[in-house]
Amino acid sequence: MPYALHITFASRCSTIYLFKGEPIPAMKTAYKFRMYPNRQQEAQLELTLDTCRHLYNLALADRKYSYETEGISRTYEDQAAMLVVEKKDGNFTCVFSQVLQDVLRRLDKSFKAFFRRVKSGENPGYPRFKGEGWYKSFTYPQVGFKLDCSKLTLSKIGSIRIFKHREVEGKIKTCTIKKDLLGHWYAILVSEMEDVPQVEPKVAIGVDVGLKNMVALSDGTAIQYPRYYTQAEKKLAVAQRELSRKKKGSINRQAAKTRVAKLHQKIQNHRDEFLHQVSRKLVDSADLIVFEDLNISSMLKNHHLAKHIQDHAWGKLIQFTQSKAAKAGKIVELVDARYTSQKCSQCGIMVPKTLAERVHHCPNCGLEMDRDINASLNIRTLGLRGSAYQDPTPTLSRLSKQVKSMT
Repeated sequence: MPYALHITFASRCSTIYLFKGEPIPAMKTAYKFRMYPNRQQEAQLELTLDTCRHLYNLALADRKYSYETEGISRTYEDQAAMLVVEKKDGNFTCVFSQVLQDVLRRLDKSFKAFFRRVKSGENPGYPRFKGEGWYKSFTYPQVGFKLDCSKLTLSKIGSIRIFKHREVEGKIKTCTIKKDLLGHWYAILVSEMEDVPQVEPKVAIGVDVGLKNMVALSDGTAIQYPRYYTQAEKKLAVAQRELSRKKKGSINRQAAKTRVAKLHQKIQNHRDEFLHQVSRKLVDSADLIVFEDLNISSMLKNHHLAKHIQDHAWGKLIQFTQSKAAKAGKIVELVDARYTSQKCSQCGIMVPKTLAERVHHCPNCGLEMDRDINASLNIRTLGLRGSAYQDPTPTLSRLSKQVKSMT
């Protein structure tokens, strides 16, 4: 039986019904560590990466040829059996077998996603051949790797020094080796952690994301984004112009390309650090965090705002908050936020306003406040309503999942 919990927010009382002691499903956490291979190990990493790229292209060509000439659709099992024969003939022996199998699984996932997009009427995007520099990672899906203090041992490669800046919790399930645009190598370890019981929710906040304020909270707090991309835009323009003038294939072009990559990496590092700080503040300040269920891909079609929307990275903020909340046993809810900016959070009537109007003024009850704070109060109310009645009116994301499961 559910239990009732009364929560008071700024002289308002709400009731949430949850199942006591209900555990959060088993979660996976990724740990990213910088690797420092020696020259011999780096050469072996490059060979492994290039072999995986070569296998991916061969498997893609095989699927394409078999369908066009014979009408046969290759499956992962078909190509895995062909890979066994290739290895017996002495091919691909320099790479661990499960890494090669994971390459075929990646291609299989790409085709399944392609057919799903075709079926749903989206732009299908047929899987592409990977040119040099366009295949950047390979994965040990089960075994073949071992983490021991500051050393990561990889089958067929060796024991590589890593910077292990924190301990890995839970049981390590997979290990992905990735190379970035600057030529740095990283190990991404995915571990599975035990279930975390949900805490009893006592505090809830609604979060309205925007461009003027990155987040506006229902407690009246507003956090602005430093706009890291806009700050570095002039330096990026200069670096990209220099890159465009360099001769293709030259050493100078590679150096200019590295300078551009460093600027982009710096922007991303600053952005991620800021988003981690904001998401940590949200998780520490509430037990129930309610976000808007945004269709960001559609919003990016507005070419006047697309650059700023991407820079604010709302989707990544929600993802970081969900990850931290899962570890703390807290809840992140996504609600359909249509008309939350227009609706009065006190009396509930619609007060139409343009984007230029930044203050909500209700002619009915006289409420006057920042429009983003008003929207966050409405978002919180929707989240509380969904939790109180075990979500009888699903959000857009849940509705789409239900429709996909029925088709």
